[in-house]
Amino acid sequence: MRIKKAVTGLVATAAIAGAALTVQADTSGQTKHPIVLVHGLSGFDSILADYFYGVKGALSNVGANAVYTPQVSGYESNEARGEELLAYVEDLVASTGATKVNLIGHSQGGPTSRYVASVRPDLVASVTSVGSPHFGSATADLLKDSPLEGPALAIGNAVGALLAALSGDTSQQQNAMGSLESLNTEGALAFNQDHPQGLRQGSCKSTPTYNAGSWWWPNWVKDYSVNDGPHKVNGVRYYSWSGTYNPLIDYNVFDLADPFLAVTGVPHSEANDGLVGRCSSHMGKVIRDDYTLNHADEINGMFGLRGLFTSSPVPIYVEHARRLKSAGL
Repeated sequence: MRIKKAVTGLVATAAIAGAALTVQADTSGQTKHPIVLVHGLSGFDSILADYFYGVKGALSNVGANAVYTPQVSGYESNEARGEELLAYVEDLVASTGATKVNLIGHSQGGPTSRYVASVRPDLVASVTSVGSPHFGSATADLLKDSPLEGPALAIGNAVGALLAALSGDTSQQQNAMGSLESLNTEGALAFNQDHPQGLRQGSCKSTPTYNAGSWWWPNWVKDYSVNDGPHKVNGVRYYSWSGTYNPLIDYNVFDLADPFLAVTGVPHSEANDGLVGRCSSHMGKVIRDDYTLNHADEINGMFGLRGLFTSSPVPIYVEHARRLKSAGL
């Protein structure tokens, strides 16, 4: 009888513990619609490690149970990549029963996602860009029509083909010229004429204003909304964030991306992440445009290697999932 009571007690204790664990499960980032992480130029879904390194797992830890990472062409125009992403989204909603998706695109993944939202807003709940050159990149401007253009295109096509093969999709056609045409200032502005949703119309304010608060308690917090674009267009919410990179401070000797981005950031006349200027990254609600992150750090690239004093990128994605959930997305 005592044994039976003891066993019953253990079962009851286990049940209570299980119920407690269920209650304590974190669902703070459980969005209404699936999240689709869209890679940028020279990107992939997963090779040895995910392109968005550690992000998918972190989102799962806060309740996101539907996070997808499509593979689109590493080197192509915004429109061509956009058509590939659109086909993926159409298949996704058809196979899962989802009605819409939340697109989060890094670098060229931002304009790629904007294209889908522009042509099929009924399938998109939100578009978020991370370090995306919505108004072009000074690095691409330098390469365009320069002696460096030919070698850069050849390398780009070769790298794109290799990444496609390693990721298991050899059917992809690489078009580095398409990417270069989309990412330079002239090409980006032409794309914006056809797909202007979420973009700011005024000039960029290089120094965000400060909210002084009340006369007796100043609140010295940067107001990033001075560079906002429309927050909602055709039912789609728009958000953006990006980083800035100082190679003298944020350098990590083990991060192979750092010396490369230190060089590619030179042509920019403004603070930038090594490839994209902060003003060029503005779209929709500007969450922040000066995280201490370079272009690779924004996706927790190079297996999470970054400078000692840089921002931690993964919590930014987690917080954004919570933001999307709060917005009913």
